[in-house]
Amino acid sequence: MALRWALAETEEDGTLFPDERKATRHVGKGAYAGLEFLHVNARSIINAVPPQSQMPFRYTINSYRGCSHACVYCIQGDTPILMGDGTTKPMAQVRAGDRIYGTRRRGVYRRYVITEVLDHWSTVRRAYRTTLEDGTQLITSGDHRFLTDRGWKYVTGTGAVDGQRPHLTVNNRMLGTGRFAAGPDHGPDYRRGYLCGMIRGDGSIGTYAYGPEGRRVVHRFRLAVVDHEGLSRTEEYLRLTGISTTERIFQKSTATTKQVNAIGISTSSGVDAIRELIRWEPVASDEWVKGFLAGIFDAEGCHGRGTLRISNTDPQILVRVTSALRRFGFDFAVEVSKHDNGLANIRIRGGLSERLRFFHTVDPAISRRRSIDGEAFKSKTTLKVVSVEPLDLDLPLYDMTTGTGDFVSDGVISHNCFARPTHDYLGLNIGEDFEKKIVVKINAVERLRAELRSSKWGGDHIAMGTNTDPYQHAEGKYHLTQGIIGLLSEARNPFSILTKSTLILRDTAALAAAATRTHVALNFSVGCLDRSVWRLTEPGTPPPDRRLAAVRRLTDAGLSCGVLVAPVLPGLSDSDDQVRAAVEAAAAAGAVSISGVALHLRGSVREHYLEWLKTVRPDLYASTKERFRSGAYQAQSERDRIAEVVRATAIRCGVTGRSTYAPAASVQITPAAQLTLL
Repeated sequence: MALRWALAETEEDGTLFPDERKATRHVGKGAYAGLEFLHVNARSIINAVPPQSQMPFRYTINSYRGCSHACVYCIQGDTPILMGDGTTKPMAQVRAGDRIYGTRRRGVYRRYVITEVLDHWSTVRRAYRTTLEDGTQLITSGDHRFLTDRGWKYVTGTGAVDGQRPHLTVNNRMLGTGRFAAGPDHGPDYRRGYLCGMIRGDGSIGTYAYGPEGRRVVHRFRLAVVDHEGLSRTEEYLRLTGISTTERIFQKSTATTKQVNAIGISTSSGVDAIRELIRWEPVASDEWVKGFLAGIFDAEGCHGRGTLRISNTDPQILVRVTSALRRFGFDFAVEVSKHDNGLANIRIRGGLSERLRFFHTVDPAISRRRSIDGEAFKSKTTLKVVSVEPLDLDLPLYDMTTGTGDFVSDGVISHNCFARPTHDYLGLNIGEDFEKKIVVKINAVERLRAELRSSKWGGDHIAMGTNTDPYQHAEGKYHLTQGIIGLLSEARNPFSILTKSTLILRDTAALAAAATRTHVALNFSVGCLDRSVWRLTEPGTPPPDRRLAAVRRLTDAGLSCGVLVAPVLPGLSDSDDQVRAAVEAAAAAGAVSISGVALHLRGSVREHYLEWLKTVRPDLYASTKERFRSGAYQAQSERDRIAEVVRATAIRCGVTGRSTYAPAASVQITPAAQLTLL
């Protein structure tokens, strides 16, 4: 059985133990052949969730450690995130190591600062839509938090351990810059506009005659700039039109100046082609105008100390710039200098919100001119909350951990979740090692006994299965979860469990006894009913009928158990009839809550799954590849269809309740081509 466990909790000093020598290695034998168990003594076993987390619980226990993405998830994948270079990127495409904008308080003001993404993850959660007065719509979980004029507020008030938590109302106003503008498409019109702005603004082009009677004719185009990003974009756009340039050093760097590179052409046909490219368009499209503004800004623009300007001496260029700005509704001032050359500065007004709208609308190439690092957090934008409404859908949502503890999502400030970075202090790689080498906290039961008896412990709810499955294969050998359940029951301490293993049935009596003394919530995963699909995709897990039988046995024992139908696989288990059958079976088994997850394939997992599919089901390869042509997720319509089939069928079957703890876990394909739900 392929196992992958995350090294995810936060320990006293950020590591489980000082060095690898503290781990004792044990090679699995018999039923555990192929596994290696790394025995460690944990400093503590009850792990506190950091205060900034939006999880619906404060404490977790994970006796085994490995790789997982089970956590609270906040924002829809297409929500634009403000990156450190001033561009935006959909939340789903953000990755650990990316530089983005967060905020820090410095003196009187909170300021925008560049921070690093430490971790990024996704799964499916019940979704809510928050609508703001400027038209912004934010799709998040109810546990997500935004910065408002009254401090950090959750989307919904439910979920607190003790009473209502601070949550959004129509009396709140979000803090931020306001909704991000849509960017250009970088198509042929945009590229021609960019070349016109950049070359007219900062290039030189001409045909010159030398020598007696002007017999020697020289054709020359040259563009020399300090910022290589603008030069590279110009070179690329020229190449896409069939014009090749040569690059050289125009001016070497000195102690006080940067190196300047230049691209050029010295052929008659090349110069004539560029002249044609940069001619003024009599009737310019929106995309051409966006490209022109980007090009002229890269050539003649500046941005700093809260001011964005475009300067030029050519009256025709100045008229074109002002006309372009009016076209997109920008407010600006024209400041004419006292110089004889007619230099004028066109300054965009409206503060940071309008400057960001300019950057996102036209997308200039030079990133240093887009920086807002260190700017004070001020905005005149109206961000009043108009409504917060449940969508009654489970949707793929994302969260991340950043160095500042927050990030900017579609113009508002979002709180992030706690870090779950993969630790490499054992020298474990993220491939086969994480599937085969299991970290076991062999003193988990002893530590829990001591911590439950401590006067510092207040008896809070404890969630298991948040990072690792407590009934993983290793539990059959070490019985740590069994011991933990006994201690929690004895202490009357409430707890919940998320698992996909029928090994939980071993502890039915103990769980039932615990449920008479304290609150116990269980959640099980069942992907589909078809055994042929199960054999093909999850050969190392209990078959679907056995999982549902486990749900029935748990519910017959008086225990509350929910079901997650996941992953729903294109061409294999995604027909309406198959999904309905799975939901109906879960309802018949007594599930108190049911939700579904369409297959998504992130990162390198996508290519691995497609290669595996090409081998085992070549008839599905082309259609499945087409479904994921745009990224990790299938079309929204397909995800909505599955969610609606699950919801409607569950309601028809009389299942309307929601588990008190049901963290919809991430569905991934392991490198062994086994579908793993953690």
